Amino acid sequence: MSVFTSGIGHPALEAGRIGELTPANRLVVSPMTRVSAAPDGTPTDEMAEYYAEFARGGFGLVITEGTYTDTVYSQGYLNQPGIVSPEHAAAWRETTGRVHEAGAAVVLQLMHAGALSQGNRYRDDTAGPSAVPPLGEKMPEYGGHGPWPTPRAMDEADIEAAVRGFAESAVRAREAGFDGVEVHGANGYLLDQFLTDYTNRREDRYGGPVTNRIRLAAEVVAAIRAEVGPDFCVGVRLSQTKVNDFTHRWPGGVHDAETVFGALADANATYLHIASEGRDWIETARMENGVTITGLARRVSGLPVIANGGMHDFGQAAKVLADGHADFLSIGRAALASPDLPRRLADGTPLEDFDHMMLQPMATLDNARRWRRSALTGA
Repeated sequence: MSVFTSGIGHPALEAGRIGELTPANRLVVSPMTRVSAAPDGTPTDEMAEYYAEFARGGFGLVITEGTYTDTVYSQGYLNQPGIVSPEHAAAWRETTGRVHEAGAAVVLQLMHAGALSQGNRYRDDTAGPSAVPPLGEKMPEYGGHGPWPTPRAMDEADIEAAVRGFAESAVRAREAGFDGVEVHGANGYLLDQFLTDYTNRREDRYGGPVTNRIRLAAEVVAAIRAEVGPDFCVGVRLSQTKVNDFTHRWPGGVHDAETVFGALADANATYLHIASEGRDWIETARMENGVTITGLARRVSGLPVIANGGMHDFGQAAKVLADGHADFLSIGRAALASPDLPRRLADGTPLEDFDHMMLQPMATLDNARRWRRSALTGA
């Protein structure tokens, strides 16, 4: 077990504000793919209970797993939840109702997998910014195996369809009772593929300099904002690393970061969520001149920033908040092991150690439940 001293007075337990939302604390459940929806993408009662458990455990804000946004190229995994129909929206209401009843806010992450799709019930081929095969291989814990296929380069009609899918899905999310949406622009998925120079070899207005490569993400945020109005929360998740490239960094360093953060703020994003830079966050998040990527995001955008990566180290978490590197902290695997992590921080109770077997052979809720039963009974 991870041991720490009492969390009384810890800055993560203070209330915060993200746009119109006022979470009870600075602790956020990070989006984590669970591939446990029905085959048609409908969220299940088991999923509603899974998200509600985090809210009952004291998290102020819960962000869902990446949810696909259209019936063309966006789906990334089989049994991934969708938000592309009235039926999907109606089923998600069970989740939003239970999370709200437990006292937390809940945001739906909107995801287009692009070239990193390894299971799409609507079609067999993939699409991305350019016909460039992704690095690495598909992820077994999400039902994939073997190399990624080479995607078809998206044309203007494909891009328009993708933007429309994000915007229409945000409207359905609002109808389903979500407090906001988070645009998944991180980890190597479609919007990050456009931002990344080696996957984006386009020569049109979406390719070339970073000002063009961030254009699609900014257009998605602006399109959502036009549909949902000024008060609905519209966040953006970003990362330098990817699920298939753990060492990638933006080639232009601070210049690229300032361009990216400024473009998304200009598009009227509500917050920025910077995905993991490693457990030794203070060191790995540093850019040139000693600034951290999240601190830079706060300064350039003027928006609330969520930091991610090793924030179950509560000493580090306190420093990230107290020193102005971020406003909120998102927690992933440690939250899986201890869904009541905020209450444990407040009480000074040790966290349970994360066991990767929770995600084996696939990262489903059913496998996690079996792991917990085995851990309790020793069987």
